[in-house]
Amino acid sequence: MKAISFAAGAAYTALLAFVIVCIDQLIKQYMPIGAEKGFTYIAFVAWAVYFFSGCTGKDGIRAAIGFVVGITFSVGIMLIAGALASTGFVAVPLAVFIVVFIVLYLEKVPWVDLIPAMFVASGTYFGIMTYVPEATFGTAACVELTYGFIGLLFGWITITGKGIITKALEK
Repeated sequence: MKAISFAAGAAYTALLAFVIVCIDQLIKQYMPIGAEKGFTYIAFVAWAVYFFSGCTGKDGIRAAIGFVVGITFSVGIMLIAGALASTGFVAVPLAVFIVVFIVLYLEKVPWVDLIPAMFVASGTYFGIMTYVPEATFGTAACVELTYGFIGLLFGWITITGKGIITKALEK
C-alpha cells in the first residue's frame, strides 16, 4: 500500500470517528436513558465487532443478529438469576452457565453463529444495566441496538470507503 493511500485511509477513518461522535451528540437526547452522557463507546465497540466479524456485508448482518441474541440471552441470565436468588452466591454463576451452554450451540446455526458478537453485546448490555441507574430491559436494549447498529454500519462504511480510496489512489 502506498503511503498516500494509507494516509488517506487513516484520515477517512478518523473522519468517520468524528462523525460517530457528532451523531451521538445529536441523538443522545432522544435516547430513553443516558441522555446526559451518551453511548459513543457502544458504537465504537460495535465498529470493532464489524472488523473482527469478517468485514463483509453478510458478516455485518451476522454481527447485528449476534447483538440481538446477546441482549436477549442477557435478559435471560438476569431472569434466571432472579429465579435462583434463593441459592445466594451461585445464582448468577448458575444462570450464566445455563445460558452460555445454550448459546454455544448457536455456533451450529447459520446466520446466528457469530458467538463473539453475542458476548460483546451481552457484556455491553450488562454494563448498561449495572451502571445506568434508570435502565430497564427495554431501554437498555433500545440504546444498545441503536448505537450497536450505528457502529456496525460504520464498519461497513469504513471498509467500503477505504477500498474505494485505495483503488483510486493506487492506479
